[in-house]
Amino acid sequence: MVAKGKVSWISGPAVRAEGMSGAEMYETVEVGKDNIVGEIIRLTGDVAFIQVYESTSGLSPGEPVVRTGHPLSVTLGPGMMGTIYDGLQRPLDKIAEKVGSFITRGVTVPPLPKSKWKFTPIAKKGDIVTGGSILGSIPETGLIEHKVLVPPDHRGGKVVDIVNEGDYDIEHPIATIETKGSKDELKMYHTSPVRKARPFAERYDPEVPLLSGQRVIDTFFPIVKGGTGAIPGGFGTGKTVTLHQIAAWSDAKVVFHIGCGERGNEMTEVLIKFPKLKDPLSGRPLMERTILVANTSNMPVAAREASIYTGVTMAEYYRDMGYDVVLVADSTSRWAEALREISGRLEEMPAEEGYPPYLASRLAEFYERAGRVKCLGSPERTGSVTLIGAVSPSGADFTEPVTTHTMRFIKTFWALDTNLAYSRHYPSINWMTSYSGYSEDIDKWWVKNVDKDRPELRIEAYTILQREDVLKEIVRLLGPEALPDEEKLILDVARMIKEGFLQQSAYDKVDTYCSPLKQVGMLRLYVDFYREAVNALKSGVALSEIRALPVIPPIIRSKYEIPDDKLEELDRLRKSAIDSIRGLTKNKEVTATVV
Repeated sequence: MVAKGKVSWISGPAVRAEGMSGAEMYETVEVGKDNIVGEIIRLTGDVAFIQVYESTSGLSPGEPVVRTGHPLSVTLGPGMMGTIYDGLQRPLDKIAEKVGSFITRGVTVPPLPKSKWKFTPIAKKGDIVTGGSILGSIPETGLIEHKVLVPPDHRGGKVVDIVNEGDYDIEHPIATIETKGSKDELKMYHTSPVRKARPFAERYDPEVPLLSGQRVIDTFFPIVKGGTGAIPGGFGTGKTVTLHQIAAWSDAKVVFHIGCGERGNEMTEVLIKFPKLKDPLSGRPLMERTILVANTSNMPVAAREASIYTGVTMAEYYRDMGYDVVLVADSTSRWAEALREISGRLEEMPAEEGYPPYLASRLAEFYERAGRVKCLGSPERTGSVTLIGAVSPSGADFTEPVTTHTMRFIKTFWALDTNLAYSRHYPSINWMTSYSGYSEDIDKWWVKNVDKDRPELRIEAYTILQREDVLKEIVRLLGPEALPDEEKLILDVARMIKEGFLQQSAYDKVDTYCSPLKQVGMLRLYVDFYREAVNALKSGVALSEIRALPVIPPIIRSKYEIPDDKLEELDRLRKSAIDSIRGLTKNKEVTATVV
């Protein structure tokens, strides 16, 4: 502890303390007799304004404020995976064992377990290491090999001693590094300040897609590894379920789910659902590669900000091991509301709709920590952090400040539509208002790894949807009979694409996940059907005959009935559809010849 001050004023989660000369911005303090955790967010002379992360009920002026001399930090080491933390990196199960179901003020619990871990050295005696280098590995879970790192801010040096393979607890020194005559003993863990992004060697261009198995996302509005995305939507539009699907099925190695101020029942659903889910590749429990940060709406509002920074710092740590990490935050609107309340308590000048003027910069600080990077140290490796934030605009108004500022800093925008949701179309991502800035960047990956025709098929399918959106206005004014058959066909095929491709059930065993090969196969099925139908119309086939084809219902149902391991059936269905339409054309030609 460094020095003491005294509480002079309290307003909800905001506290003013006097006698804090020498304190620094964002320094962690302990407030009151219960040692409530807080963080300095403003300094004026020897007066500090503190954002408190626990309830201030019962706190009174004159109680001590103790400086710690260090910023709000997290402890990074083995034992994090599969843990459920609060916003201050306190494991909730350990808190429950210590004080019961309700968190009492000032309770402290070590963030990492004291158990022993089997350490296998990778670095050798005599090696030269730098900050970020890998010293050894630990089998943290059945899915994650934990890499023990030299702290990124360490100056590095020569490894003069490293332990042999064996079982050690986290306090046991595992390596000694000598630099210019001084020696530093390193342990399995280190601390990292949460508001400061962890450094890396180089940032790569966004070229590798983050595959989620959700067709509307992967095909039309993709996100990349190391990318940024937002999913805004009104109440009941399916934000949480969509985020759950991305977290459960994405091809990232590590998943972080931050419950940032959402209702407790939504976080409860995560806690119940995730332990039961199986990793699609290994069949092991998904929690073996998942970390949850639970900070629900009934917890102090200031703790929402801590949970955001705690989660992204832990995510960067696993990125530095060389893993692809996806972090979903539900929801950043609740964080923004906490900023607004704290700002109001401090009587700061409000900006639009009462939000503080620094809202945009805070959002930018969060999203700029995404990226696919070359990690520090040796051996050479690549890792990524993908950030996806849910936004909860009041009344589904996308012009409100949190949504509009978020759109400035993200490249993938999945706009959830209340009309789609109320018509039971899920995911309710509106294909006309959503967008992705990564589509062209990842075309090369799809051509190289999946199918060379995928970019062309995607554009043609999306063109059908765009043309249908324009034609809907004419239908509203004049009715469908005002359209020629070619344009009625567009409406029919667009309906097939919406029902059979864009709609996807998170609760269907087959449809919950769609592989890249199946997505391209389904695209080809719909596009080839449309091409052949257009040719048939030009040959004089009546639209009613095309609409009556018995192959159309199986095409729409193919998402449920054809699993990923039987994609040859999808190709047979496509050929059957083509043959059916061409059969109509031949019958027309024969009839014309007879006449």
